[in-house]
Amino acid sequence: MSAPRLTVPLVIESPLREPDGMGGFTLSWQEVGRIWAEMRSGAGSERFAEVGAQSVVIWRITVRAAPSGDARRPRPEQRLRLGEGAAARLFRIEAVAESDPQGRWLVCVAKEEAPA
Repeated sequence: MSAPRLTVPLVIESPLREPDGMGGFTLSWQEVGRIWAEMRSGAGSERFAEVGAQSVVIWRITVRAAPSGDARRPRPEQRLRLGEGAAARLFRIEAVAESDPQGRWLVCVAKEEAPA
């Protein structure tokens, strides 16, 4: 396996659940690290969400491996953000696995969901 080309800057974000004062919670996101990645798009589909059609694309995002517990090691409950503000693209991490026998690289399988 040749080394991936890590040319895409991404931000790792973890969910924060904060009480809303009425017995529920609100969800916000906190930056926990910044990494460089190689991104390859996969299959896409369309689904119907609460506000209409939504485009869903599966991505294979390769990053440099980091030890378990390290903030630079993505986890399934997290997301990756590309860009800032309203134009940011968000990738919800569904799975993380080592991609080579030496454990130098991790592959994150992530979903990007956007209005169609």
